[in-house]
This record gives sequence, C-alpha cells and structure tokens, in this order.
Amino acid sequence: MADHFDTRADSVFAPSRKPFAITPSDTAEISPLPKALYIGTGGDVTLRGVDASQDVVLKNVASGDRIEVRAMYVRATGTTAQDIVGLA
Repeated sequence: MADHFDTRADSVFAPSRKPFAITPSDTAEISPLPKALYIGTGGDVTLRGVDASQDVVLKNVASGDRIEVRAMYVRATGTTAQDIVGLA
C-alpha cells in the first residue's frame, strides 16, 4: 500500500494514525496519550487533561462528537458516554 504521507512528521494537529478503544477507569491512565477523543454513544464524559490538576465533566456530549482534549484519564465514575475511541 502506498502512503504518500509516511515521510511526514506526526503532530497533534495531524489525523489520527492509531485509533484505539478506551475503557473508562477511575485509576488507569490512557496510553498512548490521545490527540482527541471520539464519542460513539453520547452522554457525560469525566476526564482529566494532561496538564490539569483536577477532573472536569463534559455534559451531554453528543454521539459522534470529537472532543479536542489530550486526556490523561477518562473516569468510569461520572462517565455515561460509551464507545469512546482515542485518536492517537
């Protein structure tokens, strides 16, 4: 398969090259650190950004939304959204 972009440097603004499923957890850090989150089934998302000192709750995130945040945690407690994908 030819990839015309394989010689380009990856950046936080570039499209995801390694999407992966995220299972919300109250204790486990997300690895690898995503560029953004895709929400498959809407609801609330409790997360902590990579440079934040506390969690925030994003209320009523719609199905199919992309959250432009580098989340270190997506907490199980307080998260009702499902089918979350990390865009790395």
